[in-house]
Amino acid sequence: MRAAGRQRVEELLEAASDLMAERGYEATTMAEIAARAEAKIGSLYRFFPNKEAVADALVQRHIAVLEDEYAALAKRAATLSPDALADVLIELLVTLHPRVKSLSALMEARTDKMEIRDRAREHAIVGIAAALRVCAPELEDALARDIAAVVLNTMKVLRSMLAKDAPTMPGAPDELRRMHRLYLTDRLQPFRRTSDGITDAEP
Repeated sequence: MRAAGRQRVEELLEAASDLMAERGYEATTMAEIAARAEAKIGSLYRFFPNKEAVADALVQRHIAVLEDEYAALAKRAATLSPDALADVLIELLVTLHPRVKSLSALMEARTDKMEIRDRAREHAIVGIAAALRVCAPELEDALARDIAAVVLNTMKVLRSMLAKDAPTMPGAPDELRRMHRLYLTDRLQPFRRTSDGITDAEP
């Protein structure tokens, strides 16, 4: 693809990402994407035959961003306490949101192309679970995934609060952060190794 074509694709994807973040996957139309990008509808269909193809391209773009961030997070997690890891996960959410703003909409999409939604959610779960297991090495994979799912949903609720997408109270985001710290500390601490090589849960 030539430079002009790549630039047009980026503009179309950015427009799609903005619209899906604002209105959700189902409510976004191809005509709206073209209009937001100030492109002709034929130009959009030239690169993407349908909305599912747009969503798939967005998922691939988001995954590329998240892979690097999750790898860096996993390296940091070994030196973090559970409550510090909780804060880092929230910080990651705030930092990454402008770059992957449609990710939540794609993970919640009710579409016949279920693999789009499933791929987005699975990648987020895997990345968070990997960091949890670095922080708490004795944590089993299945439990790490369960905790990661709770963390992911907590992060989504907090994002909605910060963006004022949902009714809330001024102090509620800070209370949710506190709950997030307490939850991760309670779930991870028993699976962390101490300096003598045993877990905190062992006598």
